[in-house]
Amino acid sequence: MTKQRRIGIFIYSIADFLTALIAWASFYFYRKVYVENYNFHESIFDDTNLISGILLIPIGWVMLYSILDTYTDIYRMSRLQTILTTFIHTSIGAIFLFFVLIQDDIVPNNATRNKSLLVLFLLHFFITVIVRIIIITRATWRLKAGEVGFNTLIIGGNERALELYNDIANRPKAIGYHFKGFIDTNGNTLKEIERYIPKLGGLKDLEKVIKEHKIEEVIVAIETSEHNRLKGILNELFDYDVFIKIIPNMYDIILGSVKMNQLYGAVLIEIQPEIMPRWQRIVKRGIDVVASILVLIIFFPLYLYIAIRVRLSSKGPIFYQQERIGLNGKPFMIYKFRSMYTDAERHGPQLATDSDNRCTPWGLTMRKRRLDELPQFWNVLKGEMSLVGPRPERQYYIDQITARAPHYKQLLKVRPGITSWGQVKYGYASNVDEMVQRLKFDILYIENRSLILDIKILFYTVVVLIQGTGK
Repeated sequence: MTKQRRIGIFIYSIADFLTALIAWASFYFYRKVYVENYNFHESIFDDTNLISGILLIPIGWVMLYSILDTYTDIYRMSRLQTILTTFIHTSIGAIFLFFVLIQDDIVPNNATRNKSLLVLFLLHFFITVIVRIIIITRATWRLKAGEVGFNTLIIGGNERALELYNDIANRPKAIGYHFKGFIDTNGNTLKEIERYIPKLGGLKDLEKVIKEHKIEEVIVAIETSEHNRLKGILNELFDYDVFIKIIPNMYDIILGSVKMNQLYGAVLIEIQPEIMPRWQRIVKRGIDVVASILVLIIFFPLYLYIAIRVRLSSKGPIFYQQERIGLNGKPFMIYKFRSMYTDAERHGPQLATDSDNRCTPWGLTMRKRRLDELPQFWNVLKGEMSLVGPRPERQYYIDQITARAPHYKQLLKVRPGITSWGQVKYGYASNVDEMVQRLKFDILYIENRSLILDIKILFYTVVVLIQGTGK
């Protein structure tokens, strides 16, 4: 993101602070005049509640907006969407302030108290939304005038790429694309497109091109005959912090895959690299921490019992630790109660199977109920894992999986979990084939991540534990 656009976000956040300050001060005066019948024999500015309120409450609003992903590039914002999100965020904030600061106030009746909530909401919403729309409208004008834009790369150099370029370049108003060039995908580039934008190389040069030209948006405009290469291209692009868009066909449009956020924008499918909103990610992490602390404390007697049984089952340590690959490919040590004999992998890495003779009798019992996974709540507390997420694997097996299913690396974009959709649906994998089969469930989870889905997975995990059907 350019310095100019970062300044735009800063101005937007400062405007939110000031509008929250004005809204709260206006509400305070309303309360004094219409509810408390203030006689103004003293300066109202001597009231410490007013001074503390206009300093602290706007900070609270800005923090709320930050949690709810409000502060993104203003040049990508939609005015209609901004009105809607401002309405929702104002409702959340106003209700919170009402119960924290207003609910216990001494007022003539409940109608007056409820009217105060309505006034607070209306003042904050209208002042905030008016200023926001002014800022976004100004940004839109600059975008359409071509003063601001996003460094854009086209992947493809044939008919579809040429049509896309002409469609965007011939518009009377700019829509934000500053084309830096295109990537050739098949060695048969049209000479005509090279007259307008330079060829920057082939797919093997993608990383170099994105870094050298500071690419912010990539539009995939390959021919229909090349769609078998689309998955590989997307997997490559997911490694970079860029917006990804694809030219759709009529089938995509009919299915509703095309989402328009500009009335005069190009018809493109926008790939969302992050499905779960920021506030849900924060809540998810909060649930992870609280749940881990509770489990480690409440189930301490169970931990102690399992530890004793492991010690009695065979010689060796109580806990087993092994290096796994976590978020963004970072290795970490995963903890388990030891379920196998100490020489289980003397012949090299080997996956567990049903009735595995490397498991101790107590180890097989633990694995049925997933009790061997309980120490991983410590991994969750440390931030290396989550309650729900794709199961982490060893690099040895990741190399084998990615050789057959390159999209596996999408799993490394999220924090691994104690349980997963793949684990619930498929159980433990006994070989690489089963790992690849299980992968589709984990990809489905990543593409549909939400707190509701996490709760469903946790529920079904509990069912598996109770039934003892763990594999």
